[in-house]
Amino acid sequence: IFRRNMPPKRKGPLQTLQRDTDDIKRQVSTLRRQRPSVRRCSSLQKSVEETAKTLRKLTKADEPAPVGNYEGRKLDEERRLQAIRQQLEKAATHASSRDEPESEDEGEESEEEEEDDDDEEEEEQEEEDQADEEKRADFFVVACSFKGEQEGDLTVQKGDLLRILSKNPDGWWLAQDSKGRMGVVPKNFLKEEEDEEDDEDESDAEEESADEQLEPTTKSRYQEVCIFPAGNTYRSSYYIQPELSRSQLAFKDLFWDPDTGSVRPRVTRTSLTLTLWSCRMIPGPGVGVQVLSRHVRLCVFDGVRVLSNIHTVRACHSAKNPKTWTFSPRTAGILPSLLDGDCFVRSDAQSPELGVLFELGVTYIRNSTGERGDLSCGWAFLKLFDASGVPVPYRMCELSVSGGTPYEKGVDVDPSISSRATGSVFHQMLASRKQPKLLVKLRLPNTRTRATLNLLPDSLVGSTCSAHLLALYRQVLADALVRDRPTIQNADLICHPVLATFPEVLDHTDLLDALRSTWAEKESGLRRSHKRDGQRLKGLFVEVYMSTVFPLLRSSALPSAQWANEEQETLRWNAVFASASPGVRDGLSVLLSANPVQEAFDITQVTYDFLGAARRGVETT
Repeated sequence: IFRRNMPPKRKGPLQTLQRDTDDIKRQVSTLRRQRPSVRRCSSLQKSVEETAKTLRKLTKADEPAPVGNYEGRKLDEERRLQAIRQQLEKAATHASSRDEPESEDEGEESEEEEEDDDDEEEEEQEEEDQADEEKRADFFVVACSFKGEQEGDLTVQKGDLLRILSKNPDGWWLAQDSKGRMGVVPKNFLKEEEDEEDDEDESDAEEESADEQLEPTTKSRYQEVCIFPAGNTYRSSYYIQPELSRSQLAFKDLFWDPDTGSVRPRVTRTSLTLTLWSCRMIPGPGVGVQVLSRHVRLCVFDGVRVLSNIHTVRACHSAKNPKTWTFSPRTAGILPSLLDGDCFVRSDAQSPELGVLFELGVTYIRNSTGERGDLSCGWAFLKLFDASGVPVPYRMCELSVSGGTPYEKGVDVDPSISSRATGSVFHQMLASRKQPKLLVKLRLPNTRTRATLNLLPDSLVGSTCSAHLLALYRQVLADALVRDRPTIQNADLICHPVLATFPEVLDHTDLLDALRSTWAEKESGLRRSHKRDGQRLKGLFVEVYMSTVFPLLRSSALPSAQWANEEQETLRWNAVFASASPGVRDGLSVLLSANPVQEAFDITQVTYDFLGAARRGVETT
């Protein structure tokens, strides 16, 4: 009774477009069963292009009523139109070949074509099904916007549907967008498109209830993927290596100073320290998931490219105030470098837009399925120079946390709290207090810290508490590569366990903390004159490293490292510091023990190939 008296339901633009696509698909199916003509194919192709153009202009705000999974439905329609477009191209090719001048026996040929029509239709249907399977497997969705940097790159926006033409092993895939443009994109900016059937009979109640599920609620606040690219080239272990010049014949950032008998200090355009203070009003991921880690990743960024390694600092929070993150907690013993909010930043890039990019993220596990994943919950950018090229003042900075990616502007982390507040000044102040913020304090390094940082590579971000260990490694590296090499042309392998394995230690912060703790004890027992003796310090550093960290790198008794696994991290931390405690520091006795706990020996553990490990010079302007 009530349904009879209700007015007819108004159809939205997306639903109307879906019906238009269905109509085009039926016409294409009819065209395939008949003898296609070039004119008919061109007409349908024009209809497809007009429909695709209309689809790109549609927004969720155009709908008269809420539509569940709106962006997903748009992607499905774009995929359908892309498949129809390719079918029409194939049909037009066949039609043009058939329109060529025929022989005198045209009547006989047409009769033979009619007899074989059923067989051809079955073969074409099989080819179409096989092609559809291949197309579905080759469709990917852009997870993060990418702006082409070089000729041949394809500029794409988040949410675009791409067809992958070639998957190159170097991580750059050849893709084609919906407009027919081709180019290469990094594979870590893409995610595989899920094959979901459109259910036209799905009720409105099911659509609205889908919006209340955990996954859409979580993803409305957090991005599905992290904004930072992945790969070994963004690790500290890569950026600590010497960089080759553009000619590949010399080192760009590693020189020997004969006056001091050490590596020559290098002054860069940017050399500062910063302290992660706190994060405020960071929304939670919702129910149904357990947060395993809250962390901030930071790197040098010029608005287009990542120009340094990506450094990670884990945050702490209290159950009473989960929206506030803090750093550098008070601990009974040594503060793990993973929790240390004091960081250094070095860069020699000359870009006027140079700054530090921060990404706030969480690692979670689903309570229902046990699935683990990473989510980005916003980003902030701290520009280091003003419009005239003058460095910004060293002070406490309150940075607004934005959603989306650094290439998108005006995206809120939590859509329920808009950053564009209206009304009185009082209401704007109240709205501003609800916005996510990141507090960072810039500091000018003191004389001792500045001297230490000048021994490091030109581009590097890391924990300030470990900077002196990196400087010692660079001095040992300069001895082996510059001072002790027989000739400049000599590129033989170097037998040096410290040079071969120390970069790997940078990727395991607990091992680096064990080395830092042991070195602090050794250094505190030195005389003041010995602390000024560079050769003695380098020799002691190698000795401490070989007795503390080197046996642990290949120890089969050491639990494997697993990110955001509290139980595994605790076991590993206890095992590392138990091995590094006084009385069991003799690394040689561990390696020669009657009950070995070491993995099988590999020659790469003691062999340093500087040509293979060195970074290639790139333009940073």
